[in-house]
Amino acid sequence: MNRTIRHTSVFCLLLVLALLVRATWLQAYQAQALADNDHNRRKTIAQYAQPLGDIIVAGNPVTGSKRTVGSDLAYKRTYTQGELYAAVTGYSSQAYGATQLEGIYSHVLDGTDDRLKSPLDTVTNKQADPGNVLTTIDPAVQKAAYEALGDDKGAAVAIEPGTGRILGMVSTPSYDPSTISGTTDGDAWQKLLDDKDKPLVNRAIRQPLAPGSTFKLVVAAAALEDGLYSSVDEPTASPNPYTLPGTSTVLRNESATAPCENATLRTALRYSCNNVFAKAAVDLGQDKVGAMAEKFGFNTEKLDVPVRASESVYPSGMDRPQTALTGIGQFEVTATPLQMAMVSAALANGGELAAPHMVSEVTDSEGTTLREYPDGDTERVVSPDTAEQLRSAMVTVVEEGTGTNARIAGAEVGGKTGTAQNGVGNSKTPYAWFTSYAKDASTGKEVAVAVVVEDSGAARSEVSGNGLAAPVAQKMMKAALAR
Repeated sequence: MNRTIRHTSVFCLLLVLALLVRATWLQAYQAQALADNDHNRRKTIAQYAQPLGDIIVAGNPVTGSKRTVGSDLAYKRTYTQGELYAAVTGYSSQAYGATQLEGIYSHVLDGTDDRLKSPLDTVTNKQADPGNVLTTIDPAVQKAAYEALGDDKGAAVAIEPGTGRILGMVSTPSYDPSTISGTTDGDAWQKLLDDKDKPLVNRAIRQPLAPGSTFKLVVAAAALEDGLYSSVDEPTASPNPYTLPGTSTVLRNESATAPCENATLRTALRYSCNNVFAKAAVDLGQDKVGAMAEKFGFNTEKLDVPVRASESVYPSGMDRPQTALTGIGQFEVTATPLQMAMVSAALANGGELAAPHMVSEVTDSEGTTLREYPDGDTERVVSPDTAEQLRSAMVTVVEEGTGTNARIAGAEVGGKTGTAQNGVGNSKTPYAWFTSYAKDASTGKEVAVAVVVEDSGAARSEVSGNGLAAPVAQKMMKAALAR
């Protein structure tokens, strides 16, 4: 054979072998990766080829599906009372992806999760019927929070202390996920992105803010657990006003007439005395305060409920004046409403924190459980005695102090108000906070809540935890106890 022809033949054979190797590689090793690629149109077509499974609240779906017209995506997502439940469901959009529960459980809800397939489905690669997600949300609590927040910019969370079940999660202003579920909703999407109030942000778990005086509960818990004070009724030897250590900066109290000098922790919580808790933070030191904050959930990077919450932060590497400011929930302390609800929930539950969660079960289309989220997975935060003492002091706050708007007839209610500085030199409208718990001795029902109002449109002088946030908490707690 001619040498040139022989070389050409070998070269062609090598090309054929290369093509065979490449085809084998694609079929055997890369097929699944290509099928799962977000840019694969077939994946999106399969996702919306049939009605999606539902997110369930109290036995009723708050989601649905609608047949499309003139699109290769056969169905799109719809929502019942979309604005009410947006902070729970998130959105499922043919154009913009999925968030919250819609995103986490997308494969269950569209039927592509392998756990949904029968043995025959696995062999034939047939898409299974979609599954459902059952939440712990109580519709009455959810509605109470949403209506009470109204036009205010803020958020609220309610937790069942003994189980960790999230009964309500609301963020306002909200949005209707139905308006962005299709492929031709660009104007609605852009409007949401341009909105200065950021309705797509779930403020309940994704926007940590300075917690202000609600953080004083954490400092009080650290002081009692460490033995700095033997009880909530022991005088604290706290000067009023208090000068930040090593500086000439005087830290004053909101009320000049409040009995804050040498006040007990009970009195200091009742009148929200800054001097007492700033001094306590310095006396304890940042390490001890930080350790207590972390027991409550601060500095946890992976808090999944199952949607991941942003980290609530207690800072480190501070000097003594900065540590003093953290004692009143300022400097670089940040918390989500979920985190502050966890503080009250742990105290209400005898010092044990039950892992918060808003999904109870994931099922297939027949109701068979694919995954269950157990209640009552707890960790000890403070001793039962410390929890009891702080609950007693919180009741004093509601009955005789700064939290009177949270009272509920016939129930034990304890709480703590907070008004947190916002902006450089407190130049912006302060945040109004309230965290609390309520118990009904006759029924055994209990709930813990946290509310933050970022902006209500009220005059600066009218912004307070008791005036803006406590009424929201009161309505949520009342709804929870009436279940």
